[in-house]
Amino acid sequence: MLRKILAFGLLFTPLFTFAQKSVFTHSDTLRGAITPERAWWDLTFYHLQVKPDAADSTISGSTRIHYKVLEPSQIIQVDLQEPLQIEKVVQDGQSLEYKRDGNAFFISLKKLQTTGRQESIEVFYSGRPRLAKRPPWDGGIQWVPDAVDNTIISTSCQGLGASVWWPCKDHMYDEPDSMMISVTVPANMKDVSNGVLRSVTDNPDRTKTYNWFVSNPINNYGVNMNVANYQSWNEVYQGEKGDLNVSYYVQPENLEKARIQFKQVPMMLKAFEHWFGPYPFYEDGYKLVEVPYLGMEHQSSVTYGNGYKNGYLGRDLSGTGWGLKWDFIIIHESGHEWFANNITYKDVADMWVHESFTNYSENLYTEYYFGKEAGSDYVIGTRKLIANDIPIIGIYGVNQEGSRDMYYKGGNMLHNIRQIVNDDKKWRQILRGLNETFYHQTVSGSQIEDYISKKSGRDLSKIFDQYLRDTRIPVLEYIFDGKGLKYRWANVVPGFDMPVKVKIGTLPEQFIYPKTDWQTMNAKGRKTLIVDRNFYVESNPGS
Repeated sequence: MLRKILAFGLLFTPLFTFAQKSVFTHSDTLRGAITPERAWWDLTFYHLQVKPDAADSTISGSTRIHYKVLEPSQIIQVDLQEPLQIEKVVQDGQSLEYKRDGNAFFISLKKLQTTGRQESIEVFYSGRPRLAKRPPWDGGIQWVPDAVDNTIISTSCQGLGASVWWPCKDHMYDEPDSMMISVTVPANMKDVSNGVLRSVTDNPDRTKTYNWFVSNPINNYGVNMNVANYQSWNEVYQGEKGDLNVSYYVQPENLEKARIQFKQVPMMLKAFEHWFGPYPFYEDGYKLVEVPYLGMEHQSSVTYGNGYKNGYLGRDLSGTGWGLKWDFIIIHESGHEWFANNITYKDVADMWVHESFTNYSENLYTEYYFGKEAGSDYVIGTRKLIANDIPIIGIYGVNQEGSRDMYYKGGNMLHNIRQIVNDDKKWRQILRGLNETFYHQTVSGSQIEDYISKKSGRDLSKIFDQYLRDTRIPVLEYIFDGKGLKYRWANVVPGFDMPVKVKIGTLPEQFIYPKTDWQTMNAKGRKTLIVDRNFYVESNPGS
């Protein structure tokens, strides 16, 4: 589905730094651009059928791709990454010819494609997919032995692309309205994928096929396959839209500790429904699924590998102590159900829409249970992890994200903006309004910027430019002289005019409104100025 376009669990790692590419290839364009062979058709439904074989780490299957013709064309692009191979493509019983260009296949359609018609093709494929090297950051498929030598099979592919393990329209701008996922596994194993389990079929070859149905639009990297000898239990959460089915899947040896640790899930749902509005996928339920990697925000099938510890693998990323009060993966990856799965970027260059808001959700969760100052402590504590290396916004059209600062700097940017709005009721309405206005939509970052500016009642464009498109930290320069106080912004983009809250001498805390040229105010007899810690800025007294 081409979700409404008004304008055209990836998790961070503190152990690596990333640089923006300056030279791009033909393959980058095929992956990152809305090519003519993508643009003419609107994806409406997938049926993915896949059978992994642990004996030789291969997979085989097919994707049936349903689409609506937007304008006539006879060449359709489908993506599948090497070393996987397409075996055949069929439309209405006829085999079709295709040409491979790297990881893109260009399929020649025999049937005349007529505007408005609903059509479908089925793509059959097989091969030995890319092994995940360091999931989820460098993903693919994992084949990992469990405690009794069964093979756990898990997928993770954000950034890399879903076409690493199944044929699809591998671009974020277009999503199916719904999807069926059918995974065939050995009879002693279970598959857990997205959505609701509709049926399990017993096959003659001592395998079972698990058929999962996703009722809502879903992005490609959000689709997952998790195969293991899972133990599970369920509960019903009484949420804003009624009963939400919540399910948990874990390794047998971890069942008891999971029953304790996963009590944080209803707490997460309560906090995030308060801040962001109803959980976006009531029809598909919520699942938390143990995997052999850290975790990922797979839609309605959030994956978990945090060792049943609070914090990030037992560490508090903020250094304040508050990050040890909750399980980072449960909170962060579930926050993506609102910002990533409900509201989804059209181009990975705007990945901040996912990660800045979800980083900020950690602050809001902390505030909900431990108070406003605790939330502020947490987000401010993460500033030490900001690199200010390259801009947060990446390069459009070539599958290029920006700086990892989209996490901590992006979260602090949103915390800044909350101070400027200076009305917690209105700020909560903005966050909930985003999830209502852009419900199940793909968006550009500029749409989110414009919405927040409009609803806040203030032009925030220069603030977004400063924190998303520039690497400098704003500096408040000020001078006390015989006449009072002079102040201005330095180290900023042209026209930067962010108000900031300060305490001048013994006066009550107040907002001042610096610009890039000197402003003055009466502050006779005052000699000190302290900037409110909630603003991510620096200050520099002059003489």
